[in-house]
Amino acid sequence: MEQRTVTRAYNFELRAESNEKNGDHIVGRPIVYDSKTTLGWFDEIIERGALDKANLKDVRFLVNHNTDMIPLARSRNNNENSTMQMTVDKDGMTIRVNLDTENNTDARNLYSAIKRGDITGMSFMFSIDDEEWEDLESDHPTRHIRKIGTVLEVSAVTFPAYESTEISARDKEALDSAKSLLESKRSQSLESDKDALELEKAKLKNKFF
Repeated sequence: MEQRTVTRAYNFELRAESNEKNGDHIVGRPIVYDSKTTLGWFDEIIERGALDKANLKDVRFLVNHNTDMIPLARSRNNNENSTMQMTVDKDGMTIRVNLDTENNTDARNLYSAIKRGDITGMSFMFSIDDEEWEDLESDHPTRHIRKIGTVLEVSAVTFPAYESTEISARDKEALDSAKSLLESKRSQSLESDKDALELEKAKLKNKFF
């Protein structure tokens, strides 16, 4: 399967906290399992366990997926010295991001916006290693993401809701490709049934004539 990169967003709990150990930090859940989300022309569910073998070796934390900005945090191999800690659990992934609000204006602004409730959503960019389509013959099929390949970055986002206008064109291509594959299999099946029928007709003809 050709690997592609997509982004997904959730309007999920995102909190600004502070303590002596981690200083000013935020906690949230950027990835949610078993949650059906409408993506315009299809629904999508990230299956439980999709992150079990995902590559989490180097993940940046950004705002609104702005790759032009300096990352506000980064996780390298998710070690204890990383400024972002990721935890995979039965419901998906949670993160804790330590923000340098003292020296970084962007970090300070983000921390304030989350604390005030002005930013409440999270999004992540990832690649898909395994997927399965359901009800492709319908007008609104469902894609099940079974295995996430690599998580590239996580973002706090201003507009977290899934909107059809935000869906990557590659997702439309994936749907079209899956439908084409289904049609091909249906065609092959019909041809196979036709050949089998002709063979049975030939057998009957030889038996009685």
